[in-house]
Amino acid sequence: MSYIARCVESVVLSIGGVGLFFIAFLDSSVLSLPEVNDLLVVTLVIREPDLRFYYAAMATFGSIVGCLVLYSLGRKGESVVFRGRFTGERYRRTLALAQRYGALAVAIPAVMPPPTPFKVFVFAAGVARVQTWKFVVAVFFGRGIRYFTVASLAVRYGEEALELIE
Repeated sequence: MSYIARCVESVVLSIGGVGLFFIAFLDSSVLSLPEVNDLLVVTLVIREPDLRFYYAAMATFGSIVGCLVLYSLGRKGESVVFRGRFTGERYRRTLALAQRYGALAVAIPAVMPPPTPFKVFVFAAGVARVQTWKFVVAVFFGRGIRYFTVASLAVRYGEEALELIE
């Protein structure tokens, strides 16, 4: 694990669920912290297995709020940042998926672990004007499935779950 990830981990572990919410928010909006949320959920659940639903919920809700920020930027218009990062055919395909499948184009990548390019789908959903409530429901179920599964695996496998993620 990188130095930054270790620092983030130590801060979040001392704060608990609120810290997890904040990191999930940042990861889903402005920063990319691949696998950090999963590692934090596993670590916190190993420490306090009875709070697994709380930690999974905090990661899920933090991700929803962060995704809403990115989605809102997309709704305001296709930004230079998005076009610069995802240009050409990749850009057109992602936008076409969001236009054709709407919220489903967000729900499926929301479940997938890194390196699935989740943020591009979130932004494209905003550009495609997917209804906000459908978007929120899709992220809720996608991220919820992911984080509740990770929390359950942490209870079942303990430290071995950390090794698997790393």
